[in-house]
Formats: sequence, C-alpha cells, structure tokens
Amino acid sequence: MSTRSITPSSAVQSRSRPVTIGLWVLQALLAFQFVGAGVLKLIGDPAMVEMFATIGVGQWFRYLVGALELAGAIGLLVPRLAGLAALGLALVMVGATLTNIFILNVSPALTLGLLLVAGLIAWARQADIRDLAKRQ
Repeated sequence: MSTRSITPSSAVQSRSRPVTIGLWVLQALLAFQFVGAGVLKLIGDPAMVEMFATIGVGQWFRYLVGALELAGAIGLLVPRLAGLAALGLALVMVGATLTNIFILNVSPALTLGLLLVAGLIAWARQADIRDLAKRQ
C-alpha cells in the first residue's frame, strides 16, 4: 500500500480562480478544435485525404495524426492528463507547422496559433506534468 498522499501540486494551489477558469476554457476550446480536426482525418474527409496524399507519406499517417489529435483532445479534458496532452498536441503542431511551410507551401498561421495555445497550457500545467513523471 502506498503512503503517498494525493495532493494538488503547489502550482495548482497558488493559481487564482480566474486563471484556473481561463485555463479550463482554453483547454475546452482547444479540445473542441482537435476533436473536429481528428474526426475529419479519421472519417476520411476528401480534403484530408488529398492533403495527406500531397504530403506523400501514406494514408496511414492521416489515421495516426487523427488518432493523436483525438487522444490529445480527450486528454485536455482529464485534469491529471491535461498538461501532458497539451504538450503532445504542441509537438504534433510543430510537425504540422513544418509540413505546412516546407511541403504544402501554405500559411502556418493556424498551426502556429494552435501550437501557441497548446504550449501555453503545457507551460501552465508543467507542475502536473512533473507530478505524472514522478509517479512512474
């Protein structure tokens, strides 16, 4: 039996209520965005199929990215996993941004915006990420 008590991290304890509410609103909005994007990839929306064909790595990659986006969106809504999910989505957006710039030759504005929001959430929840790492 573990003797560790489950207590909120010091970052969570010191965060003001408006900041906490704002963070959850951002997480919900980001989750909504990634659910939409992930589902479009997974159901084979023609625009997504064409985009991944242009990228040239195969349609399996569309399924992988869609699954990662959907898992990240769900993770954003789970208090214990929100920080780690945001970090994972930020990494997915790094790849998407580089793909937009160097392969698709389209504006990276949307992916950069999503990257910044996910990064902000991951930064704000870094104590939660550390707590998860310590439990391993």
